Amino acid sequence: MLDFPLWKRIMLWAITLVFAVAALPSIASLTGMNLPSFLDDQPEINLGLDLAGGSHILLEADPSQVAEQRLESTEESVRDLMANAEPRINIGDVSTLNNRLSFMLEDPSDIDRAREELRDVLNGSGLVAEWRLDVVDGNRMILTQTEQGLDEAVEGAMESATEVVRRRIDALGTREPTIIRQGDTRIVVQVPGLEDPQALKDLLGQTANLEFKLVDANALPSDVAQGIANPGSEIVPYAEDSDFAGGFEAVRRLGGIRGDRLTGAQQGFDPQTNEPVVNIQFDPQGGARFAQLSTQNVGKRFAIILDDHVISAPNFNEPILGGSAQISGGFSVETANSLAIQLRSGALPVDLTVIEERTVGPDLGRDSIIKGGIAMAVGSLLVILLMIASYGRFGVYATVALVLNVLMILGIMALINSTLTLPGIAGFVLTVGAAVDANVLINARIREERNRGRRVIAAVENGYKEASRAIYDANITNFIAGALLLGFGSGPVRGFAIVLIIGLITTVFTSVFLTRMWVASWLRAKRPTELIV
Repeated sequence: MLDFPLWKRIMLWAITLVFAVAALPSIASLTGMNLPSFLDDQPEINLGLDLAGGSHILLEADPSQVAEQRLESTEESVRDLMANAEPRINIGDVSTLNNRLSFMLEDPSDIDRAREELRDVLNGSGLVAEWRLDVVDGNRMILTQTEQGLDEAVEGAMESATEVVRRRIDALGTREPTIIRQGDTRIVVQVPGLEDPQALKDLLGQTANLEFKLVDANALPSDVAQGIANPGSEIVPYAEDSDFAGGFEAVRRLGGIRGDRLTGAQQGFDPQTNEPVVNIQFDPQGGARFAQLSTQNVGKRFAIILDDHVISAPNFNEPILGGSAQISGGFSVETANSLAIQLRSGALPVDLTVIEERTVGPDLGRDSIIKGGIAMAVGSLLVILLMIASYGRFGVYATVALVLNVLMILGIMALINSTLTLPGIAGFVLTVGAAVDANVLINARIREERNRGRRVIAAVENGYKEASRAIYDANITNFIAGALLLGFGSGPVRGFAIVLIIGLITTVFTSVFLTRMWVASWLRAKRPTELIV
């Protein structure tokens, strides 16, 4: 019991002081107190939306857009498969009406070979049948999306969209946003401390779907102006901030390159005009495809399309073989940087529409912090008075341990860049109760040992030993519950779980180890024959 060597005492005090000092910047931020300059740049606890205020946005996707994208992608795959078959399978009269892909085989005897070529398209991942194949009139093949395949595609698109939204918001440098799925097609975004949601809406509202498509050189300007496209082409309007705003461009519908082949995007400046541009880099497959496209179409124009609007349509003056390109279009530094963030974080696989938004002011959160602090202070004061009155010196040790426990929780949360929410304050109050409960168990057990006639040192040693078992069992049970809340919960539930888990660890540390060290030092120094406990 009295065996606390110097190295162990130094280690316990060092751990305590490191985390306690780490809590000071957060306390200063909440109370307005001044700190030494060397603590100014230390990490602080982030406050959640319910405490700091901020922006709440609810986004919704349109599942029909996923179906349209799958249809276009499948059409391109089918054309490539038939063209690369040995020998080639000639098809014609391709149609995508009524959300189905149908095409005619020029030679009806190719039916079996076409079925074999389409096997991977029909089965997709192999878990569910993604397309249903029907043959009518002997040589017309019709591909229809299955309900299971579409549901799986929508789920995948929403998972990707959630991750893209997360990367975009993180690139803004905001603190601990909450981004969670709601239902099948909705995403909830909460950003603490952001009082003006317009910039957030602008960033999230743009799909950042980048495409490079060849311009249809055979299109007549008069037809393009009237929105008439040749077979295999489509009409795309120019962006409002481009030099040709209000105009249109006819581009080849298939055969281009999508932005999902990008590996990087940075805002830069054109070395000749010094205008802001966005420099992009492709992955090896995208770079090879871009090199092939530029090599085969030297002297021809290609359109850079962002979110279904043409930014610019320059010429391929020479093959572009380096796997990188430059996007220009009358950008400012801010718009070029915003586009770079969007491209770097990835294109949204589906458009997201803001269907609900609200701004939460900081007043309610400040009131919650004050009232929560008062509740914890009053509760702690009453507990401290009760502990000292009931257990004397041991109650004083428990009180000091309780204060250090709270400081350590704040320090750990600051160091791991955690977020404090209103449920987190409830977790603090619960932790205070758990910490006191641990000390009550220890002190009550020591009292029982003394009543049985044990000497002072033996009573203290047995009291800590026996009570520690119950403390460990209780805290392990609570830790498992907190871990499950952290793993399966979201938003405020996770905030509560984080404070609970950290509090359980610091409670065991302060109640079992620190108080035992203090008691051991006192017993060694005074050698008392009686205990007031």
